[in-house]
Amino acid sequence: MAYEIKTVNTIRERKFSPAPRPEMWKDATDKDWNNWIWQQQKRIKTIEQLEKLIHVTPGEREAFAKSHEMFNMAITPYYAALMDPDDPKCPIRQQSVPSPEELFIAPEDLEDPLGEEKDMPVPGVTHRYPDRVLFYTTHNCAMYCRHCTRKRKVADPDSATNAKMLEDGLAYIERTKSIRDVVISGGDALSNSDDRIEYILSRLRAMDHIEVFRIGTRNLVTLPQRITDDFCKMLKKYQPVFIHTHFNHPKECTQEAFDACAKLADAGCMINNQMVLLKGINDDAKIVMELNHKLLMMRVRPYYMFQGDLAQGVSHFRTPISKGLEIIKALRGWTSGMAVPHYVVDAPGGGGKIPLVPNYVVSHDDRKWVFKNYKGIEYTYFEPDED
Repeated sequence: MAYEIKTVNTIRERKFSPAPRPEMWKDATDKDWNNWIWQQQKRIKTIEQLEKLIHVTPGEREAFAKSHEMFNMAITPYYAALMDPDDPKCPIRQQSVPSPEELFIAPEDLEDPLGEEKDMPVPGVTHRYPDRVLFYTTHNCAMYCRHCTRKRKVADPDSATNAKMLEDGLAYIERTKSIRDVVISGGDALSNSDDRIEYILSRLRAMDHIEVFRIGTRNLVTLPQRITDDFCKMLKKYQPVFIHTHFNHPKECTQEAFDACAKLADAGCMINNQMVLLKGINDDAKIVMELNHKLLMMRVRPYYMFQGDLAQGVSHFRTPISKGLEIIKALRGWTSGMAVPHYVVDAPGGGGKIPLVPNYVVSHDDRKWVFKNYKGIEYTYFEPDED
């Protein structure tokens, strides 16, 4: 029997749209626009540049002036193109442009909210968990997210990882045989050059006790042009490589982001997303479900949904923990388990990630457990009789 194969548009064409090209860069060639170096060189860093893109509010203008020395603004043309020029509450704009709320430092805010410095056996390596470390390799990012948990380091030239720090970090990892997993982070790990990244990966892969490494980057979201064919070809030599990225809203899921993820997946990388729960941006179950469905189509696993850290100047982004539990409850059972991330609080002061789940247990009496499912219907389960 002959089967008729129908020609259909791909998922990419049906579900994802390219980023618009703002008038400000109408004369840029496609070659420039798609070049990650050009994108970094043309980042929006001044209020005058910003005014050519959006209608800047008085509050945004004041926030820029008062926050600039503490935490720079830098937005790639690609990511800036996703902003709504007329809506200060645009989810992309809120993550990019300073707001008056970030000038407020809440009493509970911490300069080092996750206690990373206290668990550093050598500068640049945080060793908190038994078998894995975070390796701080750069202080740079393509874009400076306003909800950043590492404001103390990002955009601070004094925090740059020099050659000695890099070598001392690699030496510590090499001599500490209990380590099997290395998170290569920053800043943004992909702010490093291809040569520097390959040097780090080659050194780690040469260590017998290192089984996997993870590259932490938001470039898939803010600078997908960074994912070049040459970069992906290099990664193939060092598999398994895990990529941990940070999509927060469906608007960030463009054709360009889709293509960047496809290149990495085709190169053998496993991509995980670490969404941060942000008030007014993604604190809605419908938005999170839409985001996670798009991520799965992009071959990205929704891995974590983080409760906002107690970083300085980001209290306006934090939601009640009850909101996160509400979102997980609205996902569990109503969509596939693949689209339900782990909801975690990264405990202040260095306590590590603590998972939070809604309570589905109604009662427990000896061998008898009573549960309710996602629809609220009760079911009884009996444990085996151990006598």
